[in-house]
Order: sequence, then structure tokens, then C-alpha cells
Amino acid sequence: MARLLSLDFTKDTEQYYNIKTQALIPAGHIDMKLIMSTTEADKPSKYMEKLRELHLRVNEARKSNHVEVVEEDKRSKLPSNWEIRQKRLQWEEDDEHFKIECEKQQIDPDRMRALDVSADIADRLENRRRKKCNTDEGFSTYADASHRKYLKMTKQIKPDLVTYQKEKEKLGELAYPTADTIGLTDRKDTPEAVERLAKQIIEQGVKRRAYSRRRPFDADADIDYINERNKRYNELLDRHYGKYTAEIKQNLERGTAI
Repeated sequence: MARLLSLDFTKDTEQYYNIKTQALIPAGHIDMKLIMSTTEADKPSKYMEKLRELHLRVNEARKSNHVEVVEEDKRSKLPSNWEIRQKRLQWEEDDEHFKIECEKQQIDPDRMRALDVSADIADRLENRRRKKCNTDEGFSTYADASHRKYLKMTKQIKPDLVTYQKEKEKLGELAYPTADTIGLTDRKDTPEAVERLAKQIIEQGVKRRAYSRRRPFDADADIDYINERNKRYNELLDRHYGKYTAEIKQNLERGTAI
């Protein structure tokens, strides 16, 4: 580029500029040799200044491109949820500062947050919270009911660290079993644990007998069951496949089924 910008005027170019200058400016007013010498002296300096500006802009662009490439490489090596995690950490930090300021002023943080929330948004959030709290949709299958009961009972169990340490010392290396470990089936439960299990089973039976949920009785509904368990099973089938079997059932009742 430097070679292109450092131009050499040929004789034809000089003649061209002489002719153009003589045609534009009347003779006798300005010295033509002075004009040509001034023009020829200023042109290389203007081109060099332009070239210097271009070099500076190229260097700035190269530096900025390098910085962007380095930043993009750093971002590509981060986890996919890095930005979300950073926003979450920033929100938790701001929330912690907010709670500290509310404690200093002896103000309830929830009341302060409620001042910035409109009534319709507050109602929507409350309805969503209630739906999350009551996620039990009732009876679906006996397997699901047993699984929910198991999860509920395991949440109520409190760890006994003292008994755990005693069993750990007693078992020794068997406390960390592997695929080849034998002898764990020889362990016997303590009388206290057996008594506690029996007590829980009795309490569950009492609670089950006392529990009664009112259900609306439809006197016009078809009786297609032989006992209470069969009734629940038919309701389960109707809940999942009722919309597919309704027409077949009607055809069977009318006698128009093929």
C-alpha cells in the first residue's frame, strides 16, 4: 500500500495538470509554476498522512479482534449454564444484602418485597404456590399409592447417629460392602426397632379407619362394578380410556355394534 500511495508524477500527468490549471485560472493573475510546485510538494505529505491514519486504524482493528477472539475462546470453555448461574449468584447476593438492610431497620423483608409487586401478580404467584403445595391428584394405581406412602414414611424417619456409629464399629470393614461382601444378612434388628415398626403400623391402621373423604354420589350413574375395588379400577380405566371407548360402549348398549 505504501508503494501505491507514494506516487511519482510522470510528464504526461504534469502536462495534464498544467493544461487544467491554465484552463480554469486566467493567465497573468497567479504564477503557474508556483501553483504546480506547491501542489506537487503538498500531495506526498497528504498521502503519507492518510497512510499513517490507515495504519493506525488497521492496528486498532487487529487489537480489538484479538481481544474478541480471546474472550470468545474463554466463553466457549465455560459450562453451558454459566450465565444463568452467574445471574443466580448475583441475585442471591443482592437478596442477602437486602435482608441485612431490612434487619438493620427492623422491617420484614417479605413486606418490603410486597410493596413492589402489583395485586394481580401477587394473586398469580399465590395461586401457583398453592398448586405446588397440593400436588396430590388422588388415587391413580395401587403401585403409585404404595410408592407415595413409602416416600412419605421415609421423610418422617430421623437418623440415629449414635446407633449408626455403634453399628459401624461393630461391622468394621463390612460397613463399606462391595460386590463380594457376605454376612450382611446375619444382622438382626433390635427389639426397640421392632417395637417402633409395630407402633407405626398400628397408627397407620387407626388413621386409615378414621380417614373418610366425602365423594359426591351420582344416583343416575351406571353400576358396572361388583365391589368397591372394582369400582375404583373402572374409574381408573374411564379416566384414561373413557374418551376412546365412549362410542364403542354406546354402540354396545344400542345393539348397533358390528
